[in-house]
Amino acid sequence: MTHFAWLVAGSMLVISVRAGMAQTPPAPAPPPAPATSPTRPTPTTQTPQIDCNWLIVDTTAKTATLQLVAGLTGLNGALNFNGFKDGGLTLSVPLNWKVVIAFRNHDGVLPHSAEIIDSVKPMPPGPVDPAIPRAMTVRLQQGLGSEEQDTVRFVANKAGSFLIFCGVPGHALAGMWIRFKVSPVEKRPTLTATASAAGR
Repeated sequence: MTHFAWLVAGSMLVISVRAGMAQTPPAPAPPPAPATSPTRPTPTTQTPQIDCNWLIVDTTAKTATLQLVAGLTGLNGALNFNGFKDGGLTLSVPLNWKVVIAFRNHDGVLPHSAEIIDSVKPMPPGPVDPAIPRAMTVRLQQGLGSEEQDTVRFVANKAGSFLIFCGVPGHALAGMWIRFKVSPVEKRPTLTATASAAGR
């Protein structure tokens, strides 16, 4: 009988060991969510708003100063100026006014630049000659790195419609451009939201 008891106990042990082996292993833990860079703006689809501090007007000195921030928001993968892309923002100044563009690159990942060019089709893939002398940041093609700044000063002595675009190759083609208008009839600079025109 003892022999039979050992046989039964051994069989049960073998069955329980095999049953344990036949079980499927627990599912692996899901991979951690990718870390977002604290220096890259969070992507957004919200309609951007104009900050009244972006444009400072000195009517006595006839000077318009624009705070131009590249990659201000995560809109369009941070390929934007002041949160606007594809011509969604327009700076208008009277003819022969002085213009100061205080440029800053807020994008923590990509370099950016700014240049005023003629409104042409197709959009140039990289830097071209500026439409107005000296209307460009330094290092147009390479761009300025994260939080680097440059100040652009020129006289708006040519009436017409222009673009402020990023000269880093491919950025303007991806929508990193806004509008710049020099008017012989307007008396005061304005900054307005305009219909976005992907592909113009």
